[in-house]
Amino acid sequence: MEKFTTLSGIAAPMPLVNIDTDMIIPKQFLKTIKRSGLGVNLFDEMRYDRQGNEIADFVLNKPQYRAAQILVAGDNFGCGSSREHAPWAIADFGIRCVISTSFADIFYNNCFKNGILPIVLPEAERDLCMKDAEKGANARIEVSLADQTITLSDGTKIGFEVDPFRKHCLINGLDDIGLTLEKATAIDSFEAKAQSLRPWA
Repeated sequence: MEKFTTLSGIAAPMPLVNIDTDMIIPKQFLKTIKRSGLGVNLFDEMRYDRQGNEIADFVLNKPQYRAAQILVAGDNFGCGSSREHAPWAIADFGIRCVISTSFADIFYNNCFKNGILPIVLPEAERDLCMKDAEKGANARIEVSLADQTITLSDGTKIGFEVDPFRKHCLINGLDDIGLTLEKATAIDSFEAKAQSLRPWA
């Protein structure tokens, strides 16, 4: 998993509330078990019309937001069914951070496991981020996980909270497999000892 330390990028404003996982990645794209390739279908029903043409006024189709790496969203982001394809699609598009006032629990947890930093802010501070994102591509937001700060384009700093263990995993690029591999020496030692004690097993 890619490490997350400091991210400086364009933020896309998406002030909709209750954006659920079916809006993020519709059910017809859930057949794959690959984490790559889903970015093109992110927000599919909002990004494209029925003929597959881009809808020009959707935020991620606008020229200034096509390279967005940060998403500033309305309340209760990621609600709905517990599909891990949702963070897969977000990450594959290139978004590494989502800022909202609240997230659905399962989506929130899945973000950390897929290299995405979900940041929960009070409404007033989220709104500051939203207004900054509305300035377009010239307004870059910097997110420092180490310092737990968001720096807006005018220099305003906003602090945020994050669980220390999840912070450790993101900074070091550790998903569940990576965490297990950190204990590889201890696991090998245990297995060798178990084999000597129970050779029949």
